[in-house]
Amino acid sequence: MFIKKRVIAAVALATGSAIALAGCAGSPEPAASFDPEEEVTLDLAFWGNDVRADLYNKAIEAFNEEYPNITVNSSFLAFPEFWEKRQTEAAGKNLPDVMQFDYSYLRQYSENGLLLDLDPYLGGIIETDPLPQNILDIGVVNDTTYGIATSTNAWGLFTNPALLEEAGVEDFAGGSWADYTDWMAEVTEASGGEFYGGSDYTGRIQNLELQLRAEGGELFTEEGEPGFDEARLKAFWEEGQAIRDGIGVPQQTVEEVLPLGPFDTANTASELTWDNFGAGYLGNLGESYSELSLLAPPVTEEGAKDLYLKPSMLHSIASNTDAPEAAATLVNFLVNSPQSGEIFGTNRGLPASETALAAAELDPLSEQVKAHEEAIADRLGDAPPVPIVGYGTLEEKFRQLGGELNFGRMSVDDAVSQFFTEMDVVLNN
Repeated sequence: MFIKKRVIAAVALATGSAIALAGCAGSPEPAASFDPEEEVTLDLAFWGNDVRADLYNKAIEAFNEEYPNITVNSSFLAFPEFWEKRQTEAAGKNLPDVMQFDYSYLRQYSENGLLLDLDPYLGGIIETDPLPQNILDIGVVNDTTYGIATSTNAWGLFTNPALLEEAGVEDFAGGSWADYTDWMAEVTEASGGEFYGGSDYTGRIQNLELQLRAEGGELFTEEGEPGFDEARLKAFWEEGQAIRDGIGVPQQTVEEVLPLGPFDTANTASELTWDNFGAGYLGNLGESYSELSLLAPPVTEEGAKDLYLKPSMLHSIASNTDAPEAAATLVNFLVNSPQSGEIFGTNRGLPASETALAAAELDPLSEQVKAHEEAIADRLGDAPPVPIVGYGTLEEKFRQLGGELNFGRMSVDDAVSQFFTEMDVVLNN
């Protein structure tokens, strides 16, 4: 792999401590390994569909071949319902032992004492040699590990070769954000009004984050403070004015194709987003479009470490578990084992573990994602601080305001004012 591995010395597990919920007894001290003679039952919860459930059932069967005394009871829900149920369980301090976990909830649950400290298990029950340092760092909140990434994705630029061939325009050759805007304008003009070069990239908070990281900053600091002021946000949204003036897809078209987007309805020839979205895009585009290109995003500053690997999902353990060693053993299997790589493939994203990745059978799109993440290695920096509590609310507000700007129903100054008002409420809630 392209990222230097982390070599972790075995920790003194007997002295490690686990999180204890307020008013509850502390979890038992961790052992160096799970006692295979111990009879244990674990609850495992994940979000997904019947296809993913079948894969988890196969993974559990493979797990039980090695650990027949650990009974695993699994359950799944769609993403929104999954988190609604977790909120109810959290109130009663009765979360499942092992959970598929989303990055945006990691800070909220860990800071409320709901997740187990995994550091005592790293290098012991949970193998760390197959997981690069920046992958391990993804699950760290306030210097403590609360989640292990199962898979990763990175920001990328998808383009549609068929539409570009129709327009007679070459693929984006790379360059600055201004170069990207000029390329979009070329595509829009060449298409004769049939489709557009892309969307207003200033409507996505992730593109602001990339620019801030290139400047040596972050979207939000570890302390939860914004890494930008009103003037910086104003400059960013003003940057998109030319796109909103006819280069990019009109907001009316965006609204008309919902719940799909302009890229997977062939209304635009490019889209900046996470690199694991390709399969969904191709599925929505249909048989007329057989391939996509996946390129590096525009560059703010050459040599900057603006990109990073984000977890598609993580696995975490509830601090209320009665069997932390068994739970850690299951997490290690689901993340690191060759069997998990062979069974899940890229259903959960590109495997983060080198062991699992080596065993996974990659389809052409997954090979593209793998090649993309290798190609941008020089731009990969440390992951940003784990998202603040309420990040999802702010991300959605940013998107809504971007839509209002694209409609022309709001000035940049008013949009900036509204966003900072919303951010003040979220950060001080």
